[in-house]
Amino acid sequence: MDYSVIQENRELRACSRKLLQGVWKKMAFTFFIYSLITVLPQFLFWEHSFFHIPILNAIITIAVLVVAGPFALGLAGYFLKRIRGDEIFTKNIFDGFKKFLPSFLLMFFYSLFVFLWSLLLIVPGIIKSFGYAMAIYILYDNPGIKPLEAIKKSQIMMKGYKGKLCLLYLSFVGWALLGLLTLGIGWLWLYPYVGLSMGNFYENLKQSQEKSVTAN
Repeated sequence: MDYSVIQENRELRACSRKLLQGVWKKMAFTFFIYSLITVLPQFLFWEHSFFHIPILNAIITIAVLVVAGPFALGLAGYFLKRIRGDEIFTKNIFDGFKKFLPSFLLMFFYSLFVFLWSLLLIVPGIIKSFGYAMAIYILYDNPGIKPLEAIKKSQIMMKGYKGKLCLLYLSFVGWALLGLLTLGIGWLWLYPYVGLSMGNFYENLKQSQEKSVTAN
């Protein structure tokens, strides 16, 4: 794919399907491990009254919030590695812990800003979340960047492209609903598809804008 030219969302998804060939099961297993660590504890202790132990719930909630940033960074890197032709391993999802503080702060500020904008109305919060969406990839590609600067760069990068990203997200809604029919098991295969598509979106936007700057 020519990332130096803005591609249609369908092309980004098609590219993602090609990238999944030969590694779909491997990526599904990686997401399974991620889910065991981050999703299963919340499901057990939040959804089932038998396990409602307030102090334990509080500990789990805090723990999940603390590791959300490092795991988001690890997953972003995992998908970008595949997109860029590097070998991928399940252990890559833990790479974000090497940059624990920056990734934690990035997710903290991201969540805080989206929450504050959502206090106005839900829609501004959603729009801002799209504007901040590339920050985690920017942090991965720029290890020395400060979290707030990554968020600012994401907003600049996403000017004029928030609607495009929204449509990309919406294109997976049908697949997500089908995943419900498998009690969520189908999401193990869906998430790698979504993750690669989002990574492709970033790579396409990044390279096309770098080309534009070079040309000027």
